Amino acid sequence: MLDFSWVRAGPWATRWLGALGAEVIKIEWPDNERGRRTPGSTPHGLTPNLNNSGNFSDTNANKLSVTLNVRTQEGLDIARRLVAKSDVVIENFSSRVLTNWGLGYEALCRIKPDIVYVSMSGYGHTGRHHTYKTFGPVAQAASGLTFMSGLPDSPPAGWGWSYLDDTGGLYGAMCVLTGLYRRNMTGEGQHIDQSQMITGITLTGPALLDRTVNGRASRRDGYPTGNRSQWPGRAPQSYRGPLAAPHNAYPTAPGGYNDWCAITCTSDDEWLALRKAMGDPEWAGDGQYATLEGRLQAQAVLDEQIGAWSRTMDKYTLTERCQAAGVPALPVQGAEDRVDNDPQLAARGMYQPIDHAEMGRFALQNAPFRFAKAEVNNVSAGPRIGEHNREVLQGLLGLDDAALAEGYADGTFWPEGQPLLAYHEEMLT
Repeated sequence: MLDFSWVRAGPWATRWLGALGAEVIKIEWPDNERGRRTPGSTPHGLTPNLNNSGNFSDTNANKLSVTLNVRTQEGLDIARRLVAKSDVVIENFSSRVLTNWGLGYEALCRIKPDIVYVSMSGYGHTGRHHTYKTFGPVAQAASGLTFMSGLPDSPPAGWGWSYLDDTGGLYGAMCVLTGLYRRNMTGEGQHIDQSQMITGITLTGPALLDRTVNGRASRRDGYPTGNRSQWPGRAPQSYRGPLAAPHNAYPTAPGGYNDWCAITCTSDDEWLALRKAMGDPEWAGDGQYATLEGRLQAQAVLDEQIGAWSRTMDKYTLTERCQAAGVPALPVQGAEDRVDNDPQLAARGMYQPIDHAEMGRFALQNAPFRFAKAEVNNVSAGPRIGEHNREVLQGLLGLDDAALAEGYADGTFWPEGQPLLAYHEEMLT
């Protein structure tokens, strides 16, 4: 798999395909790969450089790195030779970039007629706006996700993380697998044109149904605050999810910033189970709480009473007590909880220690799924830039030592005038 993608969405797709067994060759250039320069993700004690971004290593695990200047004729020739050896080409530039470089789908079909070519641009390769440049957060805005996020009667809040980059990456991996399956069945490759922005629209389906079926426009004035499924006095908006009460995040001991546990009762039976878990306190026997309608109208008092009980234990003890009674409840977890404290994630091997040439041994997140008859694990941390130049260019393409040295000298494999890194010098000797 020849990977021309960068930043997050495209690399996130190829990262998981690598875990599934694909040989992913990442084509990059020292001056351009933004992901290697992510602020704040270099481990403490190290001076940031191109090879010690933790964010880049996580996003680009399970790959080989080749530095190649495709803006030169020599670099383009090498890229085309790599295409001839590849099953898949994947890229996430705006629609005209690779075509202008001479690496568009039509050009590559003449080299490898059955190539599976996946494009992951923001607006796709067709339509009046296909040339628009996007980034995860701005694609989210156009998709409707930003407007749907925020408190009632307040401006759109957006999302704290570029969610469409990760979601778009998973869709990209699905496109690759589907394209390969069809090629294996028919012998034909194809161009798969994915739009990151439209990927976001698929996540707003209930709101679209509300518009088309009920004629109601998207709005936030009636959206529930906090984690409640409905706000008393507001018109029900069922497309926000099933109505439930109690339905909130409740404070737990010792009362710190992230000491919370989410509890949801979607039926009267679950409410009775929560009463049992709480020791059936006298206040919970109030007749108003016996029905969902009554609990919805009394959420403020209900939340206060449940909160007084939840504060008496930590969030993990509270979770165990609720789950034992049959009540859906889970702790609100920060990164430190997920990595250090969650026994379920530990049991499933979610964070797998792996060695990195410059950052040492650290944990990378593993696949969120398990195969009964195959291993799905990270095979390597993110590569150092150009770490596999010799392995790929000589092992796959058959370049001899002189050609490798010439490519370094003329700026094809490394920027002219930029000092070589130690492992590049080792390659050349």
